[in-house]
Amino acid sequence: MSISATAARFDEHAMWVDPTDGRTLGVPLAWFPRLLRASAAARQRVEISRLGLRWEDLNEDISVAGLLAGRSDMTKQSEHAS
Repeated sequence: MSISATAARFDEHAMWVDPTDGRTLGVPLAWFPRLLRASAAARQRVEISRLGLRWEDLNEDISVAGLLAGRSDMTKQSEHAS
């Protein structure tokens, strides 16, 4: 059995996700820099699928399994020397 999301909402500092198992997960927006920097309107344009959450405009994908495992943004950003 896989757990998917039924809803996602935001407050000033966190994303709240309701999985199909009845829990509510709260994760800091700081875990996901693209969401942290996005406008409230952009955050609301989330697409919910059986695997996770997708923000097309922000190029952000978050799996429910990753949230349940406590994983934050897995994107590797390279550091550039000036």
